Amino acid sequence: MIEEQPTIPIDADRLVAEVQALRNEGWRLVQIGATSLGDRFELNYSFDRELRFRNLRLQIASADARLPSVSGVYFCAFLYENELHDLFGIQFDGLVLDFKGSFYRTATPFPFAAAPATATPAKPTA
Repeated sequence: MIEEQPTIPIDADRLVAEVQALRNEGWRLVQIGATSLGDRFELNYSFDRELRFRNLRLQIASADARLPSVSGVYFCAFLYENELHDLFGIQFDGLVLDFKGSFYRTATPFPFAAAPATATPAKPTA
């Protein structure tokens, strides 16, 4: 049996309050992930309590991407937030432990911030 895993859309200005409410209810932070949608980033915050999952999802503009940090609520979030900064270029305000862009060493700064590459169909040879 697959249990329901609700995904709740939220606005960036409600992020910290929603995360704090989940913490107050005993939810555990499982992960924070992001993906590039071209001109926007989509972020998913996943939580677990008693073998049930709940997800918060939000989108922000990729140009000058900035969010409040939730590391003041879940200290371990500093790991995810530093990773998202280094890979996507997302800035987190109020980060409790900021590696200032040196959490990962990448050949290309913010390698996942660019729009996904599109494949060009191969031309048939005659």
